[in-house]
Amino acid sequence: MGAELVAVQGVAAVLAKEAKTRDRSRSPRKAAQPETDAKMTQDADAALDLDLFDGHSAEDIFRSPDGRSGYTYDDLICLPGHIAFGVHDVTLDGNFTKKINLKTPIVSSPMDTVTEHNMAIAMALNGGIGVIHTNLSLEAQIKEVTNVKRYKNGFILDPVCITPTTTLAELDDLRRKCGFTGFPVTEDGNMGSKLLGLVTKRDTDFLDNKSSTSVGSIMKKFGDLTVADECIELVAANMVIREKKLGKLPIVTKGGRLVALVARTDISKQAEFPLATKDKNGSLMVAAAIGTRLADRDRAMALVAAGVDAIIVDSSQGDSTFQHDIVRWMKAEFPDLQVIGGNVVTMRQGEHLIDFGGEALPVGM
Repeated sequence: MGAELVAVQGVAAVLAKEAKTRDRSRSPRKAAQPETDAKMTQDADAALDLDLFDGHSAEDIFRSPDGRSGYTYDDLICLPGHIAFGVHDVTLDGNFTKKINLKTPIVSSPMDTVTEHNMAIAMALNGGIGVIHTNLSLEAQIKEVTNVKRYKNGFILDPVCITPTTTLAELDDLRRKCGFTGFPVTEDGNMGSKLLGLVTKRDTDFLDNKSSTSVGSIMKKFGDLTVADECIELVAANMVIREKKLGKLPIVTKGGRLVALVARTDISKQAEFPLATKDKNGSLMVAAAIGTRLADRDRAMALVAAGVDAIIVDSSQGDSTFQHDIVRWMKAEFPDLQVIGGNVVTMRQGEHLIDFGGEALPVGM
């Protein structure tokens, strides 16, 4: 009896061991058939939803406590969704800062020599904003900002000017180089100086001794010119050109200094820019960059006086004592000025700059 009991116990132990081995060898991802059938029946709708919604939310990817991976552009793709609207329903409006809205959310980089007034004007006309770089003298950067703020669509703000002592031979060379024939004549040959007259191709036709004849002796003098005040609007300027049958209309100050030119040939080229980024006075908006040195405080004051709409502190690492100090100082001195600090890549860096008054943050280092 005792021997039989031992034998039965031995067989039972072997069978139990084999059953345990079979359980261990079963894949943990493969449930028993009855369990699978029940789950499929119970969660059919949930399973369908999971199949339809691929990928992960940005919250899951970037804020998961288990996420310790770094990602590059090639690692991620934005998943497309169903489209139930037309292109005309899409608006790209977005804020550059708390107070500056852009119809086209494109901003130029403050780095190196990326943006000066021509690019800043083009960007503002099309709904973005340009940032005048800081690798300029203070005077040159102020001039770039002023050129943007004074710009009016259709007005030539930097016409090629000549002096009254320019010879007709030199004038012919300049015409071939520039591709046009009419030039304003000013005291020193620069924009912004007193206008003395205007010379056109009609004034120089059939003249000899071009190497010895000066522009001042044959030009149409200021007193005989039709000019317009600097406050004139483009529509009114175009009307004057049409009514007087002018080729060019000089725009001057009350003191007779040349500030702009309107050309007949440009009338057909002029376009409206409904997306333009403008301030409350109707001028194009522009930003400018500065550094974090003490001398940059003088630069900031001069930029504000010139009418700049926003200042970006150009630094590869924005979370520094030097940047904190200048951001805090600018917001204390100019409460209405839009100040952008940066660059940052972490929430803590961003929090510090926001605490000191930053209205926007460039992200990326």
